[in-house]
Amino acid sequence: MNRNHLALFHAVAQAGSISRGAASVRVSQPAVSKQIAELESALGVRLLDRLPRGCRLTEAGTILEDYAHRWRSLENDAARAIEEYRGLKRGRLAVGASLTIGGYLLPGVLAEFHRRFPDIELQVETANTQHIQHALLDGAIELGLTEGPLESEELESTVFFQDELVAIAPAGHPLLKRGRVSVREICREPFLLREEGSGTRAVVERALRRKGLKIKPLLSLASPEAIKNAVAAGMGVAIVSRLIVALEVQAGSLGIIPLKDLTILRPLHLQRIRGRSQSPALAKFLEVLEMGKPLRVPPGRTSH
Repeated sequence: MNRNHLALFHAVAQAGSISRGAASVRVSQPAVSKQIAELESALGVRLLDRLPRGCRLTEAGTILEDYAHRWRSLENDAARAIEEYRGLKRGRLAVGASLTIGGYLLPGVLAEFHRRFPDIELQVETANTQHIQHALLDGAIELGLTEGPLESEELESTVFFQDELVAIAPAGHPLLKRGRVSVREICREPFLLREEGSGTRAVVERALRRKGLKIKPLLSLASPEAIKNAVAAGMGVAIVSRLIVALEVQAGSLGIIPLKDLTILRPLHLQRIRGRSQSPALAKFLEVLEMGKPLRVPPGRTSH
């Protein structure tokens, strides 16, 4: 069934005459008569009885007009929904973040985004880098914010922040009472690491390999909070993001060990499926993310 034929038939049915229907859609009367006749021929039924004064729907015409009216309403609803989507009056944004980002950088961004665009449904998944990249590849999320490097050629990545990793020990630990300490010395201590698949773990192990060092962790733990709590309890030392220990260092339950021969600056990444179109909600989310003052990449700093 030709969509244009149906639209013209609906206009005539609503107006009660071919001439008034033609005027309502700004099409000539002969053109409308011709296309309705083509529609009747295609369907094999008469839809209109042409009367001296206007026209009247036949029984078949009444049936078709009911569907034409619903089709027109659905078309209007669809156009309105798309307009609301473009104007951020409806929609959904699903993002994923690795644990440090999700726990320490993202909450303020999410709060500001919701304040600006309260009609957008937000879905946030927090997991380790490997899991977030799998969620991107599966299409479950539109954007990933991760600590680890790319693991798939299907993804593209940009850096949005440069994070510093620091060595930590419980309050009163002997290494905190000395001057600057070598990384080899902290590797002799009981060492705590994040679980396999963690971006933080991958960065720490890579930095130690560059120094010719390899550690066997006393414990592998699945969250930044678990690492902090275990270190504070005196189980060992760890290398973690400076972002996650600010409060504990201020409170005195943890201390940062000054290292004389190792600085680890790691880029935090925005990751997306290569070539995937960007929704209006995602575009605004990235604007809010860019506005955050702590999310600037410090110029001229590199990891070593």
